[in-house]
Amino acid sequence: MENEYVLDGTLAESEMQQHNLWAWREGIPEAVGHFGGTYKYDVSIPLSELYVLVDDVRAQMKEAGLLSTPENPKNIVVDVVGYGHMGDSNLHLNVVVRGYDKRVEKVLEPFVYEWIQKRRGSISAEHGLGVAKSDFVGYSRGETELGIMRSIKGLFDPNGIMNPYKYVKA
Repeated sequence: MENEYVLDGTLAESEMQQHNLWAWREGIPEAVGHFGGTYKYDVSIPLSELYVLVDDVRAQMKEAGLLSTPENPKNIVVDVVGYGHMGDSNLHLNVVVRGYDKRVEKVLEPFVYEWIQKRRGSISAEHGLGVAKSDFVGYSRGETELGIMRSIKGLFDPNGIMNPYKYVKA
């Protein structure tokens, strides 16, 4: 903040404030879950555009007529929120919904992955790729990187018994 990299922020001045800030942050997933469901993305993007993705996804949902507004307060998408880690450009993108709906999924994917790809980010940050995103890894990694990952996996797990089918399929 002193160097004006952060124009608006909060810095804990005591251990109690630090504890309270973390409690608020840790409470976000629980709070958004009360509406019905949440589409979650754990991504890494350039720091200069960290929150732009949230605004752009919200605009996509509004354009598709899915976002709750004062005129349509009961639409399927309650809101789009994000929080993360500035130090490693990690964003937790949360699309809060009243229930899971294929219309929301059609707007989200591949839009989110293409948005990240254009900025040379990663579709998987802090929590790993897992099973759900394994088919989309090409938005973040090229064939050379994927080939190296497969080689390492084959070297250390030739029988494919450790986390089978996760991350990069052999």
